[in-house]
Amino acid sequence: MRDDVFPDGLLLSPLRAMAWTDAPSVDALDASQFGDLFALDPAPEFLLLGTGAGLRQPPRPFVRALEARGIGVEAMDSRAAARAWGVLRAEERWIVAALLPL
Repeated sequence: MRDDVFPDGLLLSPLRAMAWTDAPSVDALDASQFGDLFALDPAPEFLLLGTGAGLRQPPRPFVRALEARGIGVEAMDSRAAARAWGVLRAEERWIVAALLPL
């Protein structure tokens, strides 16, 4: 078992986990900052967005940009998002996650 630590943030897909070393603040989120996270086939159902120590709503233009690609956005604090990731992936849901640091 590995106990990797991602102090700057974490991007997750069903295929891999990646350090998110240039993670922006919640207010500065833009779809272009996620690399190829959304380039899955099929497209992910939604982005599970961990917003750090507390829940913060992402900017509406960011949410609209993902929704235009058919990807929903579910925001919650990063601890809750990590727990939700485990449950949803155990159900084999095809999702991605971006977890900002606490």
